[in-house]
Amino acid sequence: MSSYSYCRKCNEQCPGYLNDPEATARTIDKEGWLHTGDIGYNDDDDELFIVDRLKELIKYKGYQVPPAELEAMLLAHPNISDAAVVAMKDELAGEIPVAFVVRSDNSQVTEEEIKQFISKQVVFYKRIKRVFFVESIPKAPSGKVLRKTLRERLAFGLEN
Repeated sequence: MSSYSYCRKCNEQCPGYLNDPEATARTIDKEGWLHTGDIGYNDDDDELFIVDRLKELIKYKGYQVPPAELEAMLLAHPNISDAAVVAMKDELAGEIPVAFVVRSDNSQVTEEEIKQFISKQVVFYKRIKRVFFVESIPKAPSGKVLRKTLRERLAFGLEN
């Protein structure tokens, strides 16, 4: 199944952003399609599944890497209790995928073991380049990962 950027037809109930025609033009195209910023796919029963946000995609050497895909793999690892993947700036690649990982109780899983675990399941451009071990993943009350907080930690050199 291939993923795509989700759009829906917008009508008079969706007039756009109040007093912001530029933001409206970026979101609603000339044909009236609302670009939600979501990435999803339809299954065999034609049900829509939203799997990530377009703005959260990591751009590695022109390839797009969805963090949610890597996070699902990390969470399947028996020695990982929580994880989040974000982009880290890189001079050569533009951005590289890096993981913040919470080890399971009594786990001593290493960065190299995690990187190998992911590498066996993905194409080269989706491989995690760095792993940072943390006590917890910052989340909103809704449970959504606060990626901005993790990116700020990277920007200020506070990886660990």
